[in-house]
Amino acid sequence: MSTLPKLHYISQGNSPEAHLSNIKEACIAGVELVELRLGNLDELTLLHTAEQARAITGMYQTRLVIGDAYSVAKTVKADGVLLSSLEVSPLIVRENLHGWQSIGVVANTLEDCKFLLDTNVDYIRLGPYGIEHQDGTSAIRLKDYETLLQAIDTETPILTFGNIQLEDVPFLMDIGLYGIAVSDMLTKDFKKVPMLQKLLGGASTQEQAWNANDWV
Repeated sequence: MSTLPKLHYISQGNSPEAHLSNIKEACIAGVELVELRLGNLDELTLLHTAEQARAITGMYQTRLVIGDAYSVAKTVKADGVLLSSLEVSPLIVRENLHGWQSIGVVANTLEDCKFLLDTNVDYIRLGPYGIEHQDGTSAIRLKDYETLLQAIDTETPILTFGNIQLEDVPFLMDIGLYGIAVSDMLTKDFKKVPMLQKLLGGASTQEQAWNANDWV
């Protein structure tokens, strides 16, 4: 059975400092894995921010993965890397990481998933759920996830991301997804972490849905 946390927080902010502040809030709230995702920054700034993120997550015993920048992930000894595309083969990335570091990759299709499973990635984020992604990637509906998961039939953890609402979580879990990666939902209210963790557990859908109403 995988020890990968079921709830991942993808960092947000209008500056590196804001990302770090939100990562700290996520750790305090009890998130067990956070992803530092910074775009359009020079490598030195990214490295410096990643070092600070590593220090923060280390204080709270929270796992840290770095978005795309696998060389930075190796340098700061993050727990792993999350690749947002298939531009670089996970096999190449694996050669450039410490042996204990994990690799997660974003996928959008059945073909993507099959390719990634052949490269022995540690987990897959399949999406986006609900709405078209900002990069134009087509959304995946609930029934599509069910079809894809049946076709994939793997023990490798498959998580989802996208326009996930609190009430969606029980249904996403019931069809066989391993967990979720969220950003907006938690950045707006880190107090939702305990409820999300409960919904991602093993309770029945009926019980989860009833409890969710208590927290909304």
